[in-house]
Amino acid sequence: MYTIEEFDKAKTKILKYIMYQKRSEKEIINKFSKTIEENLLEDIINYLKEAGYINDKEYINKKIKEFILLKNLSIKEMQYKLLQKGLKKSDIEDCIFENIEKLEEYEQKSAQNLVLKKSNTMEVEEIQQFLLKKGYKVDSVKNAIKEIQT
Repeated sequence: MYTIEEFDKAKTKILKYIMYQKRSEKEIINKFSKTIEENLLEDIINYLKEAGYINDKEYINKKIKEFILLKNLSIKEMQYKLLQKGLKKSDIEDCIFENIEKLEEYEQKSAQNLVLKKSNTMEVEEIQQFLLKKGYKVDSVKNAIKEIQT
């Protein structure tokens, strides 16, 4: 067991980590599992979830919005990056499904941006292979190349 003081001290440490930048539950566990006893860490995480400081679904939505604003990624790449953060596949798929129209439109624009960017240094076939390897849907790639060629 642990004391209330130990709980508060560890909770404050974790809150500082979360407040600096939103984190997933898995990121918090990875960061503190060596320095905070398992039961204490589990209790703090449960407390912070109930208080709304840790919410993986909210985190996924925030990350997707961030990707859309800052990067050219396929939906598959987004999924992979979120899985790397230790988020549940079902939560990721739910968020993608809820935003599928917006994400498909984004993927199309993203593919067009990359086609434009790569068209000076690569042949059309190379660009097509590059985008497919990055997880872009065949339709997105074909439309992006068609868009640039017209």
